[in-house]
Amino acid sequence: MDEGEPEDPVTLVLTWDVRPGRERDFEERAERLHRAAVRFPGHLGAVWLRAEGARNRYYTVVNFAGQERLDRWLESAERAETIDRIREVADEHRQDTTGMETWFSLPGESVPAPSKLKMIAVTFCAVYPLSLLLNTFVTPLTRSWPPPLQALTFPLLVIPLLTVFVMPALSRLLRRWLYPSGRTHRPARPGR
Repeated sequence: MDEGEPEDPVTLVLTWDVRPGRERDFEERAERLHRAAVRFPGHLGAVWLRAEGARNRYYTVVNFAGQERLDRWLESAERAETIDRIREVADEHRQDTTGMETWFSLPGESVPAPSKLKMIAVTFCAVYPLSLLLNTFVTPLTRSWPPPLQALTFPLLVIPLLTVFVMPALSRLLRRWLYPSGRTHRPARPGR
């Protein structure tokens, strides 16, 4: 990769199988891990989830500004020290993703995806406001550009916003509607 060339954001999904009776220990250690990750360069956020109905299964969806930054975090001494303590109470499983498949489900899990109609509705609710903002504030600035460059601004701005911020937030906010009858993933904050 060329110096100065922006990296694509990456998402890593971690599944944690916590030993029965050690949930509180896991949550305390996970909170330490989270505090260390937040201070690490390129960290864009993390969401902690607990599978509903599976008291001992937790997930972490971690976003980094690029693969190199994620790799540095994964190989860091800060992470290794905390992970050693977590592994005393839980087993870790990794799932690398591009970010888009985490909009509606966790990869490798048996939770059924929402109906296509619900996914279309949520995606519309995410894209429409971004489209309005883009047309109001960005399109007037690009009117003198050639049409291919004008058209390029939409995917360059909207796709990263959707993948990293908007869709994960909307799918969390609307999870009870997306996954009715106990098929939801309940957020679990480490340390609680």
